[in-house]
Amino acid sequence: MDNPRIPLAPVDRLFLDRWSPRAFDPPPLPAGTVETLIEAVRWAPSCFNEQPWLLVWGTSAEDRARILEVMSDRNRSWAKEAPLVAVFFARRRFDESGKPNRWAGFDTGAGWMSLALQARLLGLYAHGMGGFSPEKAYSLLGVPEADFEAMCCVAVGRMGDPNKLPEAMREREKMGTERREPGNISAEGVFKKG
Repeated sequence: MDNPRIPLAPVDRLFLDRWSPRAFDPPPLPAGTVETLIEAVRWAPSCFNEQPWLLVWGTSAEDRARILEVMSDRNRSWAKEAPLVAVFFARRRFDESGKPNRWAGFDTGAGWMSLALQARLLGLYAHGMGGFSPEKAYSLLGVPEADFEAMCCVAVGRMGDPNKLPEAMREREKMGTERREPGNISAEGVFKKG
């Protein structure tokens, strides 16, 4: 795929090549791929090394169907082609103290990014989704809501043919270059509203 992204400062190509397509190729992933992706998540940084993430994933038809049911209709319409689908959860409390872990979502995001970057290193793409039903995630996947917060769904696979996407999505299936300017996402010393 032609990558039109141009960085404003030197950055590894991996960050520019990470993209969230909707067109996936359905054949199964090579043996060992899921284990490699999970290993990347396992090594993500976390507060007190808590590793608060839980990834419920599926590659079999039965497991994929259950996880796809958690997604919004719009996301399900394209994610159904991905050979790996998953839901990330964040553990609400620290294991040792039982106190609320207000960093769990942040740390789980680091796990998601680790998965997304490892996918690219394997020649795959990962697409995270906020369009899903947390209630269905808890009930269909057996994850206790009291202990975990449902964070996002994920589809992983090889790039597929964008012409197979629903028509309304084909137009958006290109690697965009729009990013906020550094001054809109960072502040040196103190934030000044402006």
